[in-house]
Amino acid sequence: MITTVCRDCDTVAATASAEGAACSACGSARMVRHPELGVLTIAHLDCDAFYASVEQRDDPSLRGKPLIVGGRTRGVVLAASYEARRFGVRSAMPMFKALADCPDAVVVRPDMEKYRQAGAVVRRLMREAAPLVEPLSIDEAFLDLAGTAEPPAVAMARLARRIEAEVGITVSIGLSCNKFLAKIASDLDKPRGFAVIGRQEAGAFLAPRPVGLIWGVGPAMQLRLAQDGIVTIGDLQQRTAQDLTARYGRFGERLARFAFGRDERRVVPEREVKSVSAETTFDVNLDLLDPLKRALWRLCKRVAARLTDRGMAAGTVTLKLKRHDFRILTRSRTVDGRLQSAVDIYAIALRLLEPEVDGTRYRLIGVGVSGISMRQDGGEPDLFAAAEAAAP
Repeated sequence: MITTVCRDCDTVAATASAEGAACSACGSARMVRHPELGVLTIAHLDCDAFYASVEQRDDPSLRGKPLIVGGRTRGVVLAASYEARRFGVRSAMPMFKALADCPDAVVVRPDMEKYRQAGAVVRRLMREAAPLVEPLSIDEAFLDLAGTAEPPAVAMARLARRIEAEVGITVSIGLSCNKFLAKIASDLDKPRGFAVIGRQEAGAFLAPRPVGLIWGVGPAMQLRLAQDGIVTIGDLQQRTAQDLTARYGRFGERLARFAFGRDERRVVPEREVKSVSAETTFDVNLDLLDPLKRALWRLCKRVAARLTDRGMAAGTVTLKLKRHDFRILTRSRTVDGRLQSAVDIYAIALRLLEPEVDGTRYRLIGVGVSGISMRQDGGEPDLFAAAEAAAP
């Protein structure tokens, strides 16, 4: 039974060396120690500040600087480097607020195609390391390593090193007995971290933490729980499952389980995709058709690429517009055939857009597709050359 693993040379030991002791084989101080290390098989892998890390990888002059990926003055922060996070900058923060908090930040516009390519390599490496991988987004996933030839901790340490070598970014790993605890663990030691939460310690570990740590407990539920005297997970542990269910319904059942670190959800390799979308916020409001068309075309190419990568097609196209007064307008159209190419999606989206260009100033445009299914014909998507010829 292993209890110690070196993250740099994979040396394993059956007894935990003293805390802080270096690896006896390579001298590395990056050791993972835990009494349950040999029996924990569920991992959560999260790329560290993914978009920002890819930009710093490709432009070394950005390394060590506060970096924000997003629009110039409008829109929201898509990603922030750890240097920017020290100033309080976070994903989804309005850009104007982020720049007020961190005026010296370097702002880079997002390159979604570049991130998609990097994410695809990370996904491939994860699938080579674990028999079951459940993607959550472009830069994170759950992995079930039960039955692997090598100890899960060794497999995850080696995976992290491969991602650094082949993709040029770092990741943080959480290892535990279930998804809930693994996700929490991956946030404990960022960036380039590797944290472990065992089954035996789960209840005591969770007790002092705020209830907001539990998946699904947002600000509104936190307020409701606080009104009932529940602020920490330890407060939840003092309530019976029957009491929580009577008060909060089926969500109370989840609270009762998660309060003690119990989570029976399995790692599911693929989730059903119900929609694919992309949107962009303009630096200045737009009211003319030509610039709106150009922005729409770029979004349609992004959506089509994601469909093509997954071998999927769609039946409905939805256009989203946000007016200068922040009112949101959506228009949709469903077709008889199956859509996958950028040119087909763009043709429908353009017909939805044209009637709305009436002098109204728009700050955001988006396009999405739904009615997703796997392509049944096995044919190739329309040639992008034809799409480029039809582009604005």
